[in-house]
Amino acid sequence: MKPSPSPTAHPPETLEGWYALHQVYSIDHAASSNETIARVDSTHRTARNSAAAALASDTGWSAAVKLIGSSSDLLVVHFRKTLDDIGRVQDAFNQLPVADCLRLDYSFLSVTEAGLYHLTAQLAKQAAERGGAVGDDEYTTELTRRAAAERDSAHVQRRLYPPLPPDMPYVCFYPMSKRRQTGQNWYSLTLDERSALMYTHGLTGRRYAGRVLQIISGAIGFDAWEWGVTLFAKDPLDFKKLVTDMRFDEVSAKYAEFGDFYVGKLVILDQLEQLVETSRR
Repeated sequence: MKPSPSPTAHPPETLEGWYALHQVYSIDHAASSNETIARVDSTHRTARNSAAAALASDTGWSAAVKLIGSSSDLLVVHFRKTLDDIGRVQDAFNQLPVADCLRLDYSFLSVTEAGLYHLTAQLAKQAAERGGAVGDDEYTTELTRRAAAERDSAHVQRRLYPPLPPDMPYVCFYPMSKRRQTGQNWYSLTLDERSALMYTHGLTGRRYAGRVLQIISGAIGFDAWEWGVTLFAKDPLDFKKLVTDMRFDEVSAKYAEFGDFYVGKLVILDQLEQLVETSRR
């Protein structure tokens, strides 16, 4: 690892888990009636069963969300171990008969992420105190050891490989980035400043433990937006309360930019097919 030229320019170390693909669809009401998902001939059943089997995974999961209050109709979410796996599950979904009736409006590619802000800032400070540098051999050795311990913790494992919660049917997804404006440039802050701000931000999120499951995925290098936030809840009002509370944190108030919000409720495959067919009649 090449030593960083300055503490300000040094990014936090991160841990990555599953790749994630969020796709937003509209139902194509003009699709030919001869291609509706109501067909039950052997070709239809074979295609459906084959694609449904491909959507199942021991290392990840897929979910469909009926959007409510959006100009689009459906959010489909895939979490998988590798980028190639994401490509395969994307193809499998496109082979479902229901896909013939859908038009892709938006797509977001990312990977689940745990930012090690505090650890990175601590190791950078220790390197400076001993006269070393970020990225030198001692820094790298200690980083490898401590990052491995972080990855093995139950808390980080849930962040990197989140379960699909069985009792939280409501879903909210939105992309976001950090500002890079004069006077409000997140990337010009020191490691210590960014670490302190993210620590406070994290405390806000922890107050909703048990009420909201938060999945943070990094998209730098994958998308124009820098992160994706996927929330699951029992009560959709908790989305409003959580996002409101977090916007009053300094890290959001000064440095956050948000994309469109997509909100809805989970549906199973059979319900998805019924939803699409009913809406096209």
